Amino acid sequence: MKQIKMSGVHQAGLFTSKGFSTPRFYNIYFFLLLILCIPKANAQSAFSYEDFKSLVLKNHPTVKQANLYLSDADAEIMQAKGAFDPKLSSDFDRKAFKGDDYYNRWKNALKIPTWTGVDFKVGYEQSTGKKLLSEESSRLMVAGLSVPIGQGLVIDARRNTLKQANLAKNIAEAERQKLINKTILYAAKSYWEWWFSHQQLQFIREGYDLANKRFVATRERSRVGEQATIDSVEAKITLQDREVALEQAQVDLQNARLALSNYLWDEKETPLELPENAFPPLSAVRKVDETTLQSLITQAKAQHPEIQKYDLKIQQLGIEEKFRKEMLKPTFNANFNLIADSFSSNPAYTYENSFSANNHKLGFEFVMPLFLRKERGKLQQIRIKQQSTGFELNLARREIMNEVYSAYNEVKNYERQLRIQQDAAKNQELLTKAEQRKFDIGESTLFLINTRESKLIDMKIKVESLKSKYEKALANLAYTAGLTELL
Repeated sequence: MKQIKMSGVHQAGLFTSKGFSTPRFYNIYFFLLLILCIPKANAQSAFSYEDFKSLVLKNHPTVKQANLYLSDADAEIMQAKGAFDPKLSSDFDRKAFKGDDYYNRWKNALKIPTWTGVDFKVGYEQSTGKKLLSEESSRLMVAGLSVPIGQGLVIDARRNTLKQANLAKNIAEAERQKLINKTILYAAKSYWEWWFSHQQLQFIREGYDLANKRFVATRERSRVGEQATIDSVEAKITLQDREVALEQAQVDLQNARLALSNYLWDEKETPLELPENAFPPLSAVRKVDETTLQSLITQAKAQHPEIQKYDLKIQQLGIEEKFRKEMLKPTFNANFNLIADSFSSNPAYTYENSFSANNHKLGFEFVMPLFLRKERGKLQQIRIKQQSTGFELNLARREIMNEVYSAYNEVKNYERQLRIQQDAAKNQELLTKAEQRKFDIGESTLFLINTRESKLIDMKIKVESLKSKYEKALANLAYTAGLTELL
């Protein structure tokens, strides 16, 4: 596994294999996205959410897999277009019996299908032998067309398949966007969990350092008799309690870093590690309001991947219904071909042996099932699917709108909680400072100052927890509206 190597200077794609530092392991790639810091050995390097999201969108395997949906849809369209490919055919048939050359028939044709359903044909026929039919010519050129007058005039199987394949590409795009949105949602949750774990560790470490200093001071004062020995015991207990919390916070951060690393990959699908010196920079809390909500509702109604999928499926079923209605018509095809002698068989090329109205082949084909049970059954099935998909579309619209409103309510709830908690933390900080001043002049106890301090640390951590939940709620709001990020 590789590691994202971060430094305090601009570097492009600074990836190294773990345990190596030679330049040949550097992969000049995308690190312009990541870091701007003061040049300094072992300096921490900021890794913002925007940098992280850009990296996920560029290299994550699931995102690359989602992009394959469009390639697969293009392949389906290519297959459907194959029904309109010109076809070149050649057929040779020979019979010889008891030494007699009965016949040699060689037929060549080029058929050109068109979007209108009319097929064009040009061909060349050559026949020799003693047993040819009386109407056969030795060499013949053919140019003609086949016209579906009944079934297939408005739409046929090949046009139906191609139209649906084109819509299927749009469905694939909706599926792609849905999978990408889901990946970004989970990635965002992992990032903000890492962000909270990092902030939590900072506060707990600060609390531990304060407890350690207070324990050392109390122990020294108790040794010289300026303070009761039991106070050093209490200071030691507080230090041990915060040491346990510090150990747990370090484990939480390590686990959060590992979870975040699941989304870090390079362009060669090689897993990357988040460096130990990476840290999430502080960012301003983004606010949403009713205007944002209405914009999201409009966006979701028009472009939510799930709604788009159902809309496109209904369009596909509409094309299929049109095709099945066409199948109720009788098959009635007209074939008209102009014929002429080959130039090589008759050098004197005149009106009598050329392509003219007098030299032609004409034919008609008529087929009509008497009960049309197969065709009527297919049409009925399509109409049932249309109704079913319409019900699913209405249900999806209702659920998506409610999910957007629900996600918005959650965001606003966290916004209110965060505002209250920040104010409470400020008040607690004032209370702790006041308690510290009282302790300094001997009017408070070690127990009270530790209690106030621990409460302040817990409240500060609660503020960071709410910030993390708020950011995750924003990511969920974007996801419910069918977006990777808020507008």
